[in-house]
Amino acid sequence: MNDTGAVLPWLVIRQDEGGNRYRVGRYATRAEAERVADRLDTRGRRQLYVVERVGRATT
Repeated sequence: MNDTGAVLPWLVIRQDEGGNRYRVGRYATRAEAERVADRLDTRGRRQLYVVERVGRATT
């Protein structure tokens, strides 16, 4: 945990047709983030919702 409270390493990102990406929300677990992304995806709009983890070292 850090000074700001709970750690929320999982993001839901919305990507539109133009390739623009927007953070929808941050979540504590991957399962929670995937549930949100799936729920948003069922709305039938032509946007892509993806789940990504932040704060991982890429070495």
